[in-house]
Amino acid sequence: MKSNGNTKLIVLHPSIHKHGGASHRLWLLFFVSFFTLAFILTLINTAVPTPTAAASAASVHSPLPHSAVEALLHYAAASNATGHMTAAEMASIAGVLRRCSSPCNFLIFGLTHETLLWKALNSNGRTIFLDESEFYIAKFEEKHPDIEAYDVQYTTKVSEMSELIRSAKEQVRNECRPVQNLLFSDCKLGINDLPNHLYQVDWDVILVDGPRGYFPAAPGRMSAIFTAGVLARSKKGGSGKTHVFVHDMNRDVERICSNEFVCKENLVETKDLLGHFVVETMKPNSYSFCRNPTKSSSPSSSSS
Repeated sequence: MKSNGNTKLIVLHPSIHKHGGASHRLWLLFFVSFFTLAFILTLINTAVPTPTAAASAASVHSPLPHSAVEALLHYAAASNATGHMTAAEMASIAGVLRRCSSPCNFLIFGLTHETLLWKALNSNGRTIFLDESEFYIAKFEEKHPDIEAYDVQYTTKVSEMSELIRSAKEQVRNECRPVQNLLFSDCKLGINDLPNHLYQVDWDVILVDGPRGYFPAAPGRMSAIFTAGVLARSKKGGSGKTHVFVHDMNRDVERICSNEFVCKENLVETKDLLGHFVVETMKPNSYSFCRNPTKSSSPSSSSS
C-alpha cells in the first residue's frame, strides 16, 4: 500500500452568512415581543378605566339626587324677590326636567330669578337662555360665565297682539307655517335672528317666561310663544314631543297666544299661573297649528 506523504490541513471556517442570519432573527424576535407587550398593556389600560375615570363618567350622566333638587326648589321658593315663580310652578318644571332623557335640551325665554335654578336642574343637558336685554345678559354672564345666553331684538308690542295674530293666520300656508326653519322666515311673529345652530337643536323643554309684557308698549310674549310652537313641531330627532311651559297665563297675551300656537288641546296641566303643554311634531306639509282652531279671544278688561 502506498502512503501519501503530503499531509493536508483542513480548516473549518464558520459561515459569515449563517451567523448574520441568526443575529437578525434574534433582533426581529426582540422587536416583535416588545411591541406585542406594549400593545397588550395599552389595550388593558384602555379597556379597564381607572377608579377616577369611572367616577368622573358616572358623575356626568347621573342626575341630581332627589334631595338636592328638593333643596334647590325650597330655597328658590323661599326667596323674597318679587315676580318669582311659586313652589308648585317650579316643581312642575323640575319634574319634567328630571324625567327628560339625557342630555336634555332646555330653551328658556327670559333671564329671571329662576335662571340659576334651571341651569342647575339641567346640569347634564344643554340650557340656553334668550333675553331682550343685551346689557343684562352681559352683566349676568360676567357673574356666571357658564351661562349660555343670547339677546333677541323683539319688534312687537303688546298693543299689536290682535293684528299680529291676524297676520300670522293669513300667512299660515306661507311665512307663518307651523313647520319650518324660522331662520329663513319673514313671519312677523317668528324670531329669525338667533344664532344659526339654535334652529338645528331638537328642544325637549321650552319655557316662555319673557320678555316683558305688563304694559302696552312692552314687546310681549307673542313672538316667544309662536316661536316655541314652531320649534316644537319642527323637531327632526329625539322625542316626538316637546314640553312647552308658558308663565303668567292670567294675562291676555299669554292666554290667547298659547291657545293659538301651542293649543288648548295640548294643555296637560296648570299650576298657579303656569301652563304646561305637550306639543307633538308635525309633517312639513301641515298648515294648522291646532286640530281644533279657536276664534281669537278679544283682550279682557284685566289686560296685562
